[in-house]
Amino acid sequence: MDSYYHSHDLGKFSDIGKGNKVLWEKFMGYYEAVFAEGALTEREKALIALAVAHTVQCPYCIDAYTQASLEKGSSVEEMTEAVHVACAIRGGASLVHGVQMRNVAEKLSM
Repeated sequence: MDSYYHSHDLGKFSDIGKGNKVLWEKFMGYYEAVFAEGALTEREKALIALAVAHTVQCPYCIDAYTQASLEKGSSVEEMTEAVHVACAIRGGASLVHGVQMRNVAEKLSM
């Protein structure tokens, strides 16, 4: 079955830099600095990235940060828990926006 996303396209990520080398280099410098060991370990950052990847629903990021999390020593159980944290935050954000719906419904019902 053909799909819009192809896992082999992840390897072409740097091709986007061909359109503007200066901006690509700035992005990559920032990206590398963000994922360098700091107050958080590289392992922790990979888990955060994996959770965010699920929240923004980027299949390329999910592939990349699943691999990175495993390479940095995370277990499948830790990775699954990180995905559940992302799910809870995203679900809660959807529910709290129900307040907006209720505000509009109450205003229109007057």
